[in-house]
Amino acid sequence: MNLPLPIPRFALLRHPKPDIAPGICYGRSNLGLAPEGHAAIAAITARLAHFAPTAILTSPALRCRLLADAIGTAHHLTPTIDPALHEIDFGAWEGMAWHDIPRPALDRWATDPLDFAPPGGESGAALLARITTTIAARLREMPGAVIIVSHGGPLKLLIPLLRGEPPDLLAHAPAQGSITLIP
Repeated sequence: MNLPLPIPRFALLRHPKPDIAPGICYGRSNLGLAPEGHAAIAAITARLAHFAPTAILTSPALRCRLLADAIGTAHHLTPTIDPALHEIDFGAWEGMAWHDIPRPALDRWATDPLDFAPPGGESGAALLARITTTIAARLREMPGAVIIVSHGGPLKLLIPLLRGEPPDLLAHAPAQGSITLIP
């Protein structure tokens, strides 16, 4: 017996490869896309050809807006920029090579991701609160299918929240350019 598959209600997308060297911390940095990131837009948009969204929400970061705008053009929708979808703010770590960030600080972040914040940056608790109160609750009330274009940090929390599962700040982020469908 073939049961009908649930119709996806949310398509959560992580931006494609940004225009920055590997190994650099770039959270809130407003980067464009690398050439391969630009090249990935057509394939991502094609994978969503039959999704029929009623809304597209995007982080204000250029690397997300470029993808959201292309998808919006394909679906005749104007994306809504939502600051709550922005990546975590790494403060003083922004633009630093990960290997140049003091090891004790990275260890503190790994052992206390909820309460630790990089100097001048945002804690995991702040990110979780932003995603939980601003996005997850509002998304459940939106009619129709919704496309969300964001970053690894917000998506690794938003995906389980929309599935009714507990979020994990230490979970792996979705791959760049990936699409996660949630009924």
